[in-house]
Amino acid sequence: MRKASVSLLSNFCRQRFRTIAPVSRSYVSDNSPLSSSSSSFSSCSPLHSTGRRLQSCAKTHGLVFKTHQFQKNPSCNLDTLVEKPTQLSSRQRKLREKSDLEEAFESAKTAEEMLRAFKDMEACFDERELGLASLKVGLKLDQESEDPEKALSFADKALKALDQDGKPSLLVAMALQLMGSVNYGLKRFNDSLGYLNRSNRLLGRLEEEGVASVEDIRPVLHAVQLELGNVKTAMGRREEALENLKKALEIKEMTLEKDSKELGVAYRDLAEAYVSVLNFKEALPFGLKALEIHRKELGHNSVEVAHDRRILGVIYTGMEEHEKALEQNELSQKVLKNWGLSSELLRAEIDAANMQIALGKYDEAINTLKGIVPQTEKDSENRALVFISMGKALCNQEKFADSKRCLEIACGILDKKETISPIEVAEAYSEISMQYETMNEFETAISLLKRTLALLEKQPQEQHSEGSVSARIGWLLLLRGEVPQAIPYLESAAERLKESFGSKHFGVGYIYNNLGAAYLELDRPQSAAQMFAVAKDIMDVSLGPHHADSIEACQNLSKAYSAMGSYTLAIEFQQQVIDAWEGHGPSAEDELREAQRTLKELKTKARGTSTNQLPTKALPLPQNSLASRNSQTSVPVNQTTSSIR
Repeated sequence: MRKASVSLLSNFCRQRFRTIAPVSRSYVSDNSPLSSSSSSFSSCSPLHSTGRRLQSCAKTHGLVFKTHQFQKNPSCNLDTLVEKPTQLSSRQRKLREKSDLEEAFESAKTAEEMLRAFKDMEACFDERELGLASLKVGLKLDQESEDPEKALSFADKALKALDQDGKPSLLVAMALQLMGSVNYGLKRFNDSLGYLNRSNRLLGRLEEEGVASVEDIRPVLHAVQLELGNVKTAMGRREEALENLKKALEIKEMTLEKDSKELGVAYRDLAEAYVSVLNFKEALPFGLKALEIHRKELGHNSVEVAHDRRILGVIYTGMEEHEKALEQNELSQKVLKNWGLSSELLRAEIDAANMQIALGKYDEAINTLKGIVPQTEKDSENRALVFISMGKALCNQEKFADSKRCLEIACGILDKKETISPIEVAEAYSEISMQYETMNEFETAISLLKRTLALLEKQPQEQHSEGSVSARIGWLLLLRGEVPQAIPYLESAAERLKESFGSKHFGVGYIYNNLGAAYLELDRPQSAAQMFAVAKDIMDVSLGPHHADSIEACQNLSKAYSAMGSYTLAIEFQQQVIDAWEGHGPSAEDELREAQRTLKELKTKARGTSTNQLPTKALPLPQNSLASRNSQTSVPVNQTTSSIR
């Protein structure tokens, strides 16, 4: 997603301002209302992401022109012999010099030209007068992203100059947005968030008080919302980022034609944002809207259409509708071939092989991949991806020796790419580890996941991936019986994913489920019950109380209370399990029978036990952070965390 400052810059000069009347063309009154507040640089309306050109703009000082007054004595008006040169006062000469400098700045096209012109202006203009010029230079530098520290310097100058009187203005909001954008580029995410939130509040105030028109506010507000989405994504706060990205899209819907290409791209961007939090259901309508617009406006053979079909393929894969995913992939490949986009086509072909694997068409996938290998360079990431997919297909055919050879080749390539493409390599290691997990090679899988974690910990924007990897390490350690070692990974995973996806995301529920199982294994049923209760609460909200995983969380909660000897509570939750399975009808007959058998056993135990010292009310949910204690839990050990990858 491109920087919002690019859009601001391209539309910086759309507002209607008066142009400077060159001093050389007329006399200027000594009483001309030229004040420091009337700088020659316009407060130009920002943002519409269509253009990328820097347009020049100017504003008059409101100079007062004097027409030549004839004197009362006509003879004094006769000057037939010599034309006397116009004499300018020192003030007029200074104004003329300023005008020339302003024109030179406005005519500058490149950042280098703008910087030269700005340097010349510093001798004649004070800091306040240079505020708008500083803002324009800052936007240009931020657009080019070549010298972020210099861009920050100009953004800071602009903000100090424009915000001197403390009055709310659109220009101050723009300067705050620029500060946020530059700090984001410098990976100073907390600083960036602070400036963007200030800009957002200021824009709300401007609209509420009617200080600026809605038409002028919207472009800046769009830039701010888009940048907030970028920053929160980089901080791992993806659920929050989605809210900002949705607001940015709503602004575009109000300002753009309903079938504009740019709106189609915005729909696709939001679809990708939903995919990043694994919300494929919400992503689908936005992906379809993007495809509809681009197909209508650009035709079936458009590259934009190919990109839309690619994201739809990912969405359908996430929804496990693999036939639809493969169909979108094949249509996308046709367009990419027509345009000769070999690199993107190669990735699409690898995606197609993975979709064939998901459909159980292993031989077809292997043949597809064999055809791709010659198209890849020897030590390229693409070749590594081909061998990973080949290893997956062979693993599914239980040809484990051949699968391991493919995965080892991939690891050999990726090992050399860790510093160049850390995120891509981390994703590949994670995929390879899953194949070793399938082959019950847990030690190798854990080792690869720890390498993955080491790479992701250096990437703040990958906090969600870091949480998912920690969850998988914890899960595998549980399977190996290394319960105490598993708990810190699971606790860390829960905190990371709550920050990224929100506290009610189903993936967080699975981690609490596994934590509960860990505490139960350590004979800490009270802690286990608390964690199972959290898991059940999350899954009831995110999946619904009749989802199989929600029922299992309830079953585990019953087990924890049974282990505590709290049979009254155990029976209560076990009855909820039975009620839920009954709602599934004949398809859940086996599960229902087992649940009824467990309930009967609990009632038998309850009859032979005194309950005077046992709790009859459910334990309260834990209030403290997982990271600050070692007494928390989550759901069943038989529930993998693959669903949160």
